[in-house]
Amino acid sequence: MEVSDQPVALGVSLRAASPDRLPEVAADHLRNRFGAEPVEVFLADLTQSSLCPLINGTNPDPAALRCLGSQRTATSTTANGASRVHLPLTCWGERIGVLRLDLPSPPEPEVAEQLAAAADELATALRAADTSTDRYRRAQRRARLTMAAELQWELLPGRSLGDERFLVAGQLDPAYDVRGDHFDWALDGERLTLTVLNGFGDGMEASLLTTVAVNAMRNARRCGADIVEQAELASDAVHARRAGAAHVATLLLEVDLVSGQVAAVDAGSPRCLIARDGEIEAVELEQQLPFGMFPEAHYEIQRFRLEPGDRMLVVSDGVHAAVPGGRSPFGESALVTAIRRTRLQPATEAVGTVMRSLHDYHAGAEPEDDAVTVCLDWRR
Repeated sequence: MEVSDQPVALGVSLRAASPDRLPEVAADHLRNRFGAEPVEVFLADLTQSSLCPLINGTNPDPAALRCLGSQRTATSTTANGASRVHLPLTCWGERIGVLRLDLPSPPEPEVAEQLAAAADELATALRAADTSTDRYRRAQRRARLTMAAELQWELLPGRSLGDERFLVAGQLDPAYDVRGDHFDWALDGERLTLTVLNGFGDGMEASLLTTVAVNAMRNARRCGADIVEQAELASDAVHARRAGAAHVATLLLEVDLVSGQVAAVDAGSPRCLIARDGEIEAVELEQQLPFGMFPEAHYEIQRFRLEPGDRMLVVSDGVHAAVPGGRSPFGESALVTAIRRTRLQPATEAVGTVMRSLHDYHAGAEPEDDAVTVCLDWRR
């Protein structure tokens, strides 16, 4: 297969395009430069368990879902003899979707590199355009979100983040009716700040409490405050809203990506576990008051350390304390079993495995609480 020697100009075309037309611009480029036909762009849905087409409305084949999970390019031959290529659309560790295209013949190594570069350009553009158009968020939804869930999804930093040092991923459940449970993270040099929260109550009020707490911590963090100051500002902000009548249980962590040292403020119910060398142990922290219970609350830092290759999971009480049908809490043994099943999975897949295990544990019963799972793999 021959291509011209002109440099790939997809990035320039995407930056000049309207934010809601990025898939079509990418498809035109791939047709003109590589003879690709047809081209389809799939976005991962809110649960990251299925793919939603953007261009032709064609259903994803099993290879597309495998590409999303493995994050590896795959090439196969179609019934009419075309070479079908699936490429992951990923930006800074965020799994956005899959690019599928059919070529007249198998791509040579140089062409394969150019296709991968085009997928990276498209993924970055889609990530940047997310707040400028509703097209992509609308495509990702299988049902209408509650207003509380709309607030929570809008507040998220993303669903995964990573580089050669680490990979972190989170999942909310139920995706379309999540209320007070939430996660947040931010990367600054060698420091990763990670937070899991559980707002008191139901519906919009729980979501609003969590929104206040998250934005208070972000405000403090962006002014250079440490995690104690972040916690204290968030607690004051929540107390100012409800005067102690409601609170936000929070686990606030700051991970040093060089040494593995973790500074923690434990203000409530989220639990932390570490999987290391086949063993899974709970991180024992002294619980302090949830945010908002008392005015001018003070917090202290506790510390523990990660080892290279460790997997750290943080779960809200909707996971570890779930007691469907009066059974023993999910966190007593079933959670450990679920974590063991994730041993060969990346963090982006592990969070889904834990949530599916939680669903199975409920055995059809309606969960009494929403839930969040966050998984961090420290690669060093």
